[in-house]
Amino acid sequence: MYEAQIKEAAAKYEALLREQLERNERIKSIGDFTDYAKLDKIIIGICGGDGIGPIICKEAERVLRYMLADEVASGKVEFKEIDGLTIENRVAANKAIPDDVMEELKACHVILKGPTTTPQAGDPWPNIESANVAMRKALDLFCNLRPVKVPEEGIDWAFFRENTEGAYAVGSKGVNVTDELATDFVVTTTEGTERIARLAYNYARANGKDRVSIITKANIIKTTDGKFLSICKKIGEEYPEITTDEWYIDITTAKLIDPKRRRDFKVFVLPNLYGDIITDEAAEFQGGVGTAGSANIGKKYAMFEAIHGSAPRMIREGRGAYADPCSMLRAAVMLLSHIGYVEKANALEAALDKCMLTEKKLTITGRDDGCTCSEFGDYLMETVEALGK
Repeated sequence: MYEAQIKEAAAKYEALLREQLERNERIKSIGDFTDYAKLDKIIIGICGGDGIGPIICKEAERVLRYMLADEVASGKVEFKEIDGLTIENRVAANKAIPDDVMEELKACHVILKGPTTTPQAGDPWPNIESANVAMRKALDLFCNLRPVKVPEEGIDWAFFRENTEGAYAVGSKGVNVTDELATDFVVTTTEGTERIARLAYNYARANGKDRVSIITKANIIKTTDGKFLSICKKIGEEYPEITTDEWYIDITTAKLIDPKRRRDFKVFVLPNLYGDIITDEAAEFQGGVGTAGSANIGKKYAMFEAIHGSAPRMIREGRGAYADPCSMLRAAVMLLSHIGYVEKANALEAALDKCMLTEKKLTITGRDDGCTCSEFGDYLMETVEALGK
């Protein structure tokens, strides 16, 4: 009865399998991590994105330029503006990232990126892939690192989310087999899982963390989640001083709000979809997704961003100037640390903690009863100066 539809769906699935097998071979061939200390010049790309993205990204760039003023003056650091990563430009090219924009991205070493709009059902936009997902795949940014710290609650978490596989790897390539049946696909590879697991365990060892928690739903998603779990456990055996435990994603979300149990968590390693969901929950502990930065790390490139979306409603309501830049500023801290300016990163983080958590002379509300994005940026730089840049 459905022979034609099944054959058509099977052909699409075959093409998908070949694509993913080729991708797996490519990631095997990637060399070592970039050594930024050996570069004559570090190029930082700036992509504003959509909605409030250009506003908060520009503020983070302004603070970065302040922190790196001497390095810019000496030619060690260069900022490169990349303007084409807007939903309008992507739709016009009918690509998640237009070819000319991709070339500009690849000419940079690290990228500071504002939130971008991803079309969904009911939007006026065509069904193009997420720019984030496309960038992560094209630049092989396989690790999404999201830290969450709330010292007074005993929370010091680091989430290592696999960034290029899982449910997001081929999220735009599902198949409507018939009008009544739709299917999507989940991808897990040995190479992809081994490298995210090793990065998580190396981080734990380097930072004195004694526990790594592997988060899956392997009791139900037996093949792909089962593979992720077994590989991570095997890697964990190479780190005998670190306790490895395993949790299902549903109970993990519950235990994060348990005041007694949540203090036990240190480092998490988890597939793409679960990592996206649970890090938004975790960010609420330190003030919401507007306060959390995110690092997307590969061996050759790295991209730093907020973990929230483009908030088009704020723009429609004329409130863009009051957008909270703290997520992008947290990302800027991670960027500074990643390229080797750890002291500057620590100084900026200390100032952010003071401005956001303790002193709080200015408050961001997203409306005109709070400070503007740029006023907070001024406050932050004044605080850096006062603390001794």
